[in-house]
Amino acid sequence: MKKIILVFILSISTIVMGQDKAKLPYYEIPNYPNTYTAGTVAARMVDGLGFRYYWATEGLTTKDLAHKASESGRTSEETIDHLYGLSQFLRNSVLEDNKDENKEELNFENKRERTLLNFIIVADALRNTDKPLQLADTEIPFWNIINGPISDALWHCGQVVMLRRASGNPFNSKVSVFQGKLRE
Repeated sequence: MKKIILVFILSISTIVMGQDKAKLPYYEIPNYPNTYTAGTVAARMVDGLGFRYYWATEGLTTKDLAHKASESGRTSEETIDHLYGLSQFLRNSVLEDNKDENKEELNFENKRERTLLNFIIVADALRNTDKPLQLADTEIPFWNIINGPISDALWHCGQVVMLRRASGNPFNSKVSVFQGKLRE
């Protein structure tokens, strides 16, 4: 079973990495399933996060990355570093194998890509579980994953949007977070 999951994840990662930037995960939210389970609902939460992160970080410039609202605040890039760390924590808490243990310094584009990949890998694992999601059977209870790194990452995506607006590069007005895609 572990080998099947690893092959599935590696094949998705290879497909995604071989596509252009517009085809990174979460340009649009994936179609929703026909049934509700704990796993599909949790996956949809991560999908919503991935979509918001994709568009919060799409088209950021060096100026945007260096911007911060106050002397004591974080820059957009520091916030994105934190978001990458949250995506690693999420992936490493939810998955038994295939952890993201990267410790090397990444440039913005690589960090953005890896964060999006972490989100899609976690969402796919939650969505495709063949057993009921046991929310308390992990090292960290999944309830804490929801109110911890998932909610925290949503919060910080909003901060990136606010910071990019303040630096003169507003969020794409065609993005519909309600529909999970670009408006025509």
